[in-house]
Amino acid sequence: MQKGTIGVASENLFPIIKKFLYSDHDIFLREIVSNAVDATQKLKTLASVGKYSGNMEAAKIEVKLDKEAGTITVSDMGIGMTADEIEKYINQIAFSGANEFVEKYENDANAIIGHFGLGFYSSFMVSDKVEIITRSYQDGANAVKWSCDGSPNYEITEVEKEGIGTDIVMYVNEESKEFLEDARLSEILNKYCKFLPVPVIFGKEQEWKDGKMEDTDKDKQVNDVAPAWTKKPVDLKEEDYQNFYRQLYPMGDDPLFNIHLNVDYPFNLTGILYFPKLKNNVEIQKNKIQLYCNQVFVTDSVEGIVPEFLTLLHGVIDSPDIPLNVSRSYLQSDGNVKKISSHITKKVADRLAEIFKNDRKQFEEKWDDLKIFIEYGMLSEEKFYDRAIKYFMVKNTDGKFYTLDEYETAIKDNQTDKENNVICLYTNDEVEQFSFIEAAKNKGYDVLVMDSVLSTPMVNKLEEKFPNRKFVRVDSDVVEKLIQKDDAAQVEISAEDQSDLSTVFQAVCPAGKGNFIVDFQNMGETAAPMVITRNEFMRRMKDMSQFQGGGMNFYGELPDSYNLVVNAEHPLVKQVMEAKSTDMTETLKDVNYNLAVKQAEKEGLVKAKEGKKEEEVPQAEKEQLESVEKELETLSTEKREKLTQYGKENKLSKQLVDLALLANGMLKGEDLNAFVKRSIDLIK
Repeated sequence: MQKGTIGVASENLFPIIKKFLYSDHDIFLREIVSNAVDATQKLKTLASVGKYSGNMEAAKIEVKLDKEAGTITVSDMGIGMTADEIEKYINQIAFSGANEFVEKYENDANAIIGHFGLGFYSSFMVSDKVEIITRSYQDGANAVKWSCDGSPNYEITEVEKEGIGTDIVMYVNEESKEFLEDARLSEILNKYCKFLPVPVIFGKEQEWKDGKMEDTDKDKQVNDVAPAWTKKPVDLKEEDYQNFYRQLYPMGDDPLFNIHLNVDYPFNLTGILYFPKLKNNVEIQKNKIQLYCNQVFVTDSVEGIVPEFLTLLHGVIDSPDIPLNVSRSYLQSDGNVKKISSHITKKVADRLAEIFKNDRKQFEEKWDDLKIFIEYGMLSEEKFYDRAIKYFMVKNTDGKFYTLDEYETAIKDNQTDKENNVICLYTNDEVEQFSFIEAAKNKGYDVLVMDSVLSTPMVNKLEEKFPNRKFVRVDSDVVEKLIQKDDAAQVEISAEDQSDLSTVFQAVCPAGKGNFIVDFQNMGETAAPMVITRNEFMRRMKDMSQFQGGGMNFYGELPDSYNLVVNAEHPLVKQVMEAKSTDMTETLKDVNYNLAVKQAEKEGLVKAKEGKKEEEVPQAEKEQLESVEKELETLSTEKREKLTQYGKENKLSKQLVDLALLANGMLKGEDLNAFVKRSIDLIK
C-alpha cells in the first residue's frame, strides 16, 4: 500500500470545487463520462497505429447505480493507468501558480476545472469518497486502486481487475442523494452524453410483460454515437436532417431550412442549424442551439457566444476549439469563439441568399415564418444587415412580394410626395385597419403588411438607411394627407365654430381610452363624417419604448393619443353645427358677450404694455391684466361646461363619434351595446 498527499498548491481546492460548483453540480457525471470517452478514444488511436492488438469493436462505457451501497460507478474499456500514471495525472496537481489562480477564481470553479483539466475532481462535488480502479493496456501492468476521501490524503493499493480500463466509484454524500435515482441519472446522461462517440450503457432495455415494465437482457444505450452533424453533407438526405431535428426537439414544428456547417480551417467547426417557424415572440424562441465540444454537451445558453439574433436558430454547433469547461466570460472573449461566431453569421446569410436566388417561390412562401429572424439579425448585426438587405422582402395586402428596390420601382410614380420622398404605406393589422386600407387602395395606393413584433424598429432602421423612403402607417392620417402632394383644401368653418364643435365632440369621446384631439379637414361630401387616426411619431415612440429603456420610457408611460378628424364638408357634420348654433345661441349669449368684452379688455391692456420694459408697467395694470385673464379662464370654463353638457345630450354627435370608433375596432362592450340601441332609435 502506498499513502501520500495530493500535490496541490492550495488546500482550498476541494472546498472550492464542492462549494462553487454546487449550483451546477450535475456536471460531475459529464466530466467522468467524458474522461472515459477520452480513455477509450486514446486506446482506439493506439490500436489504429498497431500499438495495441486488442479488439476495440465492443468498447463501451457503463454507468452503474447501486442504491444500497450508495455508489455511482462509471466503467470504461479504455487505455487505463499504471500506478506511476496515477501519481502523475491524479496526485500531482502542483501546477505553477495554482495558489494564486485558485484565490483569484475561487468564485468560478468551472474556470479552474477548465483551465487545469481537473474534470475528475468534480466527482468530489457529490462524493464523500472516490475510488479509481484501473488497469493499463500495457503488457504486464498490474491493476491498482486509488482512494481519497476529499482531503489531500490518498491511498494506492494493488488489486485484481479483469480486463483493461478504469472504474470510477463515487460514494455519494448525504446532500447528493438525488443522484441515486435512476430517473435523475437518466436525465443527466440525456442532457450531457446524448451524442458521445462511444456507446454509453445505463441499465437494461425494458418491455411490457405481465402487466408491468420489466428489464430485458439487452443493454440500454443512452447515446447516438454518430449523430447527423458528424457525417458529411453528401451522405445525408433531407429525411436525415428532419429526423435529427426530431431527435433534438421531439415536440417542435417542422423546420423551414437547415445549414450544415463543416469547416476544418482556420478552425474546426461542425454542426447543423435549423430555421424554425418563429412565433411573433422573440424571447421564447431563444437558446435552442446546443453547443458541443467533441460531441460532449457544453451549454444550450449561447447568448453572448454567438450574435444575439442567431440564438433564434435551433440545432447543434460542435467545435474542439471551444473549451469544454470555462466560464461564459472566457467564451465571450475567446478569439476562436469570435471567429466561429462571425463564420456562422456569414454562412446563415449566404444560405438565405442561396435559397432566395435559386428558389424565390419557396423563399416567399416561407417569408412570414422567416421575417422575424431576418429582421432581428438586420437590427442587431450590421454585417448581417449588409448581406440581408438584398433579399429582405415586403408583402402587400394582395399577397405580392417585393424586394425593397423592386417595391420602390413599383410605387414611386404614384406614391412620391411633394418633397420627393417615396411613401411606403403599411398596416400592422389588416382587420382592424380595413377601412383605412380600402380608402388608400381606392385612391390607387399600395399598402404593405408589416405586422411582426419588430416592424416598428425595422421601419426606423430602413428610414435611417434610405432617407428618401418614408414608412407611414395607413391609419396615421386621413387618406388625403397620407401622401402630401398639394396643399390641403381649406376648411370654411370659423375658428370659433371649430372650437365649439371640438368641445361638443370631445364630450362624447370615450373616457379612459386615451386623449382625443379634434381636427377639422375638408375631405369632401362623400368621405366619412369622422375618422380616427393615430399620430405616426407619437405611436412609434410609444412602440419603441417597449424595446428601449432610458429616455424612451417617458413615451411608454404617456396615454394613447388619437386624432378625431372631422370632415367639415360632410352633411351630418354641418347638421350638428347648425343644431349647435340653433340650440345654444340663447344659452351661450351672455357668456359669449362677456368673453368678447373681457377679450377686448385684455387686448387693450396688452397693447398698453407694448414697447415698455416689465419694470415700467404700473403694478395696477399688471394686477388688472392678471384679473382679466382669470375672468377669461372662468368664462371659458363655463362655456366649455355648457357645450360639454350639450354634446353629451346630442345623439347625432355621439352616433358620429361611435361610428368612427367602430370603424377602428375601438367600440366594445357596454359602449357597443348602447350604440346598437341608439342606432335603432334613430332609424325608427
